[in-house]
Amino acid sequence: RKPCPLCPEEKFRACYSPKLHRHLQNLHWKVSVEFEGYRMCICHLSCLPVKPNLVGGQALSKMGAHYHCIICSATIVRRTDMIGHINRHVNKGETESRFITVRAPKSSYEVVKESATDVQVLPNHSTPQKTDSYFNPKMKLNRQLIFCALAVLAGERKPIECLDAFGATGIMGLQWAKHLRSSVKVTINDCNENSVTMIKENCHLNKMKVKLNIREEGNDETVGNREENSDTIEVTKMDANVVMHLRSFDFIHLDPYGSSVNYLDSAFRNVRNLGIVSLTSTDISSLYAKAQHVAFRHYGCNIVRTEYYKELAARTVIAAVTRAAARCNKGIEVLLAVALEHFVLVVVRVLRGPSPADDSAKKVRYLIHCQWCEERVFQKEGNMVE
Repeated sequence: RKPCPLCPEEKFRACYSPKLHRHLQNLHWKVSVEFEGYRMCICHLSCLPVKPNLVGGQALSKMGAHYHCIICSATIVRRTDMIGHINRHVNKGETESRFITVRAPKSSYEVVKESATDVQVLPNHSTPQKTDSYFNPKMKLNRQLIFCALAVLAGERKPIECLDAFGATGIMGLQWAKHLRSSVKVTINDCNENSVTMIKENCHLNKMKVKLNIREEGNDETVGNREENSDTIEVTKMDANVVMHLRSFDFIHLDPYGSSVNYLDSAFRNVRNLGIVSLTSTDISSLYAKAQHVAFRHYGCNIVRTEYYKELAARTVIAAVTRAAARCNKGIEVLLAVALEHFVLVVVRVLRGPSPADDSAKKVRYLIHCQWCEERVFQKEGNMVE
């Protein structure tokens, strides 16, 4: 006797295989939805309770039959709604489940070319929540500005060790290695296994050699030749904070999904003197004063919507960078600050020593802003009485 894997015992008791097969065939499989080889059968479990109805002063609660989307795990009641829900996923290019660790076949990859660099991406590469190979074509200007900052540093000293802490597809690190060649030693890091695999494939696609360095709990693995040349890229699979704590770099770029304040302390701890740290902040809702409570939680600033809100967002990020650098006895020199529609980019040069740290920290001031006339002035040093 075998129970039904989808129905509770009080609804369908355990029975022999022929009866169970008829039960599954009639009740589950005929009303199922099939997508990409996976069958979404109707569910009778208690994960979707029907709202209780008051009958005679008593609340009668029952369980309703429903479906679970294999892509986003959404709960859908009707089969027709489930089919429409799946079709919307297909139209958006979302054809891989986030909850099944099966990589898509290579035939589903797309090859994108940018600045003489080819990378493979998945069809849903534009949605960071749904894919491991996030690639945004709108961030091309951001990548070009960061490359210019790295090229200037490469002209000052050679070779420089640079880190792309959140590689995703690895396109930024590939552009560094492909155009600057022997001037840089590129390290691309990502904590996601599928992203690391895609970074390696993109390195081979651009005829670059790969030195793999994976460090996990209880597992240290290094694969590759010790003899490195200009065509070798080191790929690491670690948390970004861990890789920045373990090694020193001349150039560090941070581009996490959202705010980068969680990685500033690690970035400034081991960055070399006169090195460069660049960070891209995409938490636009908080920096542009749409979610003021989030800005106060992340940056410790009370932001209001003003006519100069983009400049205010850039100054807010610079203030957070200054505080993080000062905690490590380092000062900063702002090289570039850009606030556009999709991101805020800040590039700073690191100056070691307590004196530069004090000089930079003194430049962080409160801004007094009048919401009537839009006048503003920085608060002077000292207390209010002075």
